Amino acid sequence: MKIFQVDAFTNQVFKGNPAGVCILPPDKMTDNALMQNIAMEMNLSETAFLCKQGAEYQLRWFTPETEVQFCGHATLSSAHILWETGVEDKQDTIQFNTQTGKLFARYKQGKVELDFPAFDTQKAPVQKNVNMALGIVPIFTGTTRTIYLIEVEDLETLKSINPNFSKLKELRRGFCVTCRSDKPEYDFYSRYFAPAVGVNEDPVTGSAHASLAPYWSKKLGKNIMRAFQASKRGGFLECEMAKNDRVLIRGDAKTVFEIEMRDGK
Repeated sequence: MKIFQVDAFTNQVFKGNPAGVCILPPDKMTDNALMQNIAMEMNLSETAFLCKQGAEYQLRWFTPETEVQFCGHATLSSAHILWETGVEDKQDTIQFNTQTGKLFARYKQGKVELDFPAFDTQKAPVQKNVNMALGIVPIFTGTTRTIYLIEVEDLETLKSINPNFSKLKELRRGFCVTCRSDKPEYDFYSRYFAPAVGVNEDPVTGSAHASLAPYWSKKLGKNIMRAFQASKRGGFLECEMAKNDRVLIRGDAKTVFEIEMRDGK
């Protein structure tokens, strides 16, 4: 059983968001304890576990603490490994069956293109406990899926956030904080915090951009946008609003290493 580590949403190793990728035999895809132990051993924000079923793949994601319903960077990393190792042809679309529904990956001009459902954001009342835990005064607060999407004034404010992670963990949600860009190379920036699932700050969050893309598309009046996640490692994403309430998210990936697991017991 092989496990790969991939840096997603970057064209340099040691940047972007590292993910584990483990291709399992069918009988292991129901072994929750094994997958959780591997994810804990990898100690990355997410490790992806996938298994081929006919022409499609079952895909699950685990943090070091728990299984999650949706993860973008580990999906991108999984597609990258399937193409890089020759398991799948780059001319073919890969379909992943997940708890979030059907996700697709295509190889486009040297990048991985993810085809995700788009999630709208609903305006929410002022969340004083969230604002205090983040140390910010937002200009917008909304909810999307199981996370808060919060807009702040500018990049300086975004970068200065130093959360109280114990307080955020008590709220049992993810927190995506974003701002408009005043630079021509990007349209918006973001940071993402998820201490409730064991990830204090996620370096680059593909799943959050399934909400960020429609949010900023409406505000900016743009269909294609370039985004930068302003974490310590940083990462680049291109987002495009597609038909049928879908969003396309494109990014690079670099394989860091490959290991062989000799005994999963």
